[in-house]
Amino acid sequence: MARPKITDKALCEALFHHDKSAFDTIYDRYWKRLYCYAYKIFEDQVLCEDVVQEVFLGLWERAQKKKINHLEAYLFRAVKFQVLNLVRNIKQTTDLESIFSHLPEQLEADHFLEYEEVDTILKKTVHALPEKCKEVFQLSREAEMSNQEIALKMNISVRTVEAHLYKALKSIKKNLNQIYFWTSLLLGDAIYLLF
Repeated sequence: MARPKITDKALCEALFHHDKSAFDTIYDRYWKRLYCYAYKIFEDQVLCEDVVQEVFLGLWERAQKKKINHLEAYLFRAVKFQVLNLVRNIKQTTDLESIFSHLPEQLEADHFLEYEEVDTILKKTVHALPEKCKEVFQLSREAEMSNQEIALKMNISVRTVEAHLYKALKSIKKNLNQIYFWTSLLLGDAIYLLF
């Protein structure tokens, strides 16, 4: 005789008491459905997987602080929120792009070493990106192709191109912390040249 299915309510109660097996059951029950839901909104496999992982991470971290009454609604709302956040953040990449576009083309000799340091770290960051993400970024920055051209060339949607560019720029932005000092020197010159 098959064992009765554990209800979401019982799982949430167990999760509230830090029950790892309850979390695993929730993960197994909802992961695929949540991924499919995210993918319908935003057609990018890697980013949708990241979104769902973030939702489950948040579930585990917050479940012991507050009981969840409607698990399914909570999870689907969390995925929707994460995807909308991702779309909003993609639109903000223009801020980072504008920083790079204002870096001076010609550098004086005393800034050459700083520029080399920045350039080395940027190249390492790009090299470490996932393959598809790196290809999109290189087509955009090195081949100077538009998002539409990249989408046609790689047979993906424009939105997926934007998602890959967002992921690449987010990674670069993280690594700017290492080179903040050098970048601020270069940006100081760039700002001076703009005025």
